[in-house]
Amino acid sequence: MNAPQHRPLIGISVGDLNGVGTELVIKTFSDHRLLEFCTPVIFASNKLINFYRKSIPEIGFNYQSTREYNRINPKQINIFNCWEEEVAINPGQLTETGGTYAVKSLMAAVEALKQNKIDGLVTAPMHKKNTQSAQFNFTGHTPYLKHSFDAKDVLMLMTAENIRVGLVTEHVPVREIASLISREIIQSKLNILNDSLRRDFGIDKPKIAVLGLNPHAGDEGIIGKEEEEIIKPAIKDAKHHMLVFGPYSADAFFARHQYRKFDAVLAMYHDQGLIPFKSFAIGEGVNYTAGLPVVRTSPDHGTAFDIAGKDKADTSSFLAAIYACVDIINMRKGYSENRKNPLKKMTSAVLANAEDETLEETE
Repeated sequence: MNAPQHRPLIGISVGDLNGVGTELVIKTFSDHRLLEFCTPVIFASNKLINFYRKSIPEIGFNYQSTREYNRINPKQINIFNCWEEEVAINPGQLTETGGTYAVKSLMAAVEALKQNKIDGLVTAPMHKKNTQSAQFNFTGHTPYLKHSFDAKDVLMLMTAENIRVGLVTEHVPVREIASLISREIIQSKLNILNDSLRRDFGIDKPKIAVLGLNPHAGDEGIIGKEEEEIIKPAIKDAKHHMLVFGPYSADAFFARHQYRKFDAVLAMYHDQGLIPFKSFAIGEGVNYTAGLPVVRTSPDHGTAFDIAGKDKADTSSFLAAIYACVDIINMRKGYSENRKNPLKKMTSAVLANAEDETLEETE
């Protein structure tokens, strides 16, 4: 395997100071072979890195520290110091400080992304409860990034080697989901998904499945009207310019592994899509924000306070997020789907005779 001629600069925000984020960063980049494929720029402080490095025995994590972009070393791990002051670090605890500095790390990384100082961003997990403030009034990374880059709409797209799932609604109460489902929003998410599959994943003619909102996809209006009045018309409109099918009953769709016939699935709400995704992704899922002018990925898990600071964090999903970030950056720069990528390649699940196949659209 040959490293790409241009190693992209990948910014890393460390997430909640008391979660597993910093441990994931240290463990992941202690394998210096990653430096053949990207240059990490970690937005944190030396003191934070050194605190967690002491809790991970026999780890080979060496870095250089800087506060200037023109001093980033492309052959080393770079810590971009966002703060110098002493900060209380309490692994496993939900504190105001942990959230405040998670936001500080994220904002510094996003500013670097805006200024084209880095090529992509991987975000470690932060907690929604301790990050809310007048400065950061968002329910998570995705709405903040949408706001920061003035995107009309974005899509939370969960991706792994064997499955991709996008969401129409994200982190909203279940009782509000139905009121947020509209023909226009489904069309918007489908457009983003279709464009992303082509541009970011190199799939020329992506095939997309859409799930219903209600049990049994509404049973032709007997169990809810959303499928007949909203979802089906949205799919019909989208068929004019993309390969889209549905709505499918979510339980049978995943139980019968029908997702394997598609390049991506559009789910109506968080748990409808995330429960099967995390079941099939086998710990290597990635959260990708489609629809942005920049590339941002993250692991598919949270802060994991229960194991923070105990050297128990599994790097699989975080490592997959780095792979995905580099792959998408390279794909956007013109890498064709058939070109052999030195990192994990996210292959298309489309069948060879997909366009000619007739699919049953209801259960």
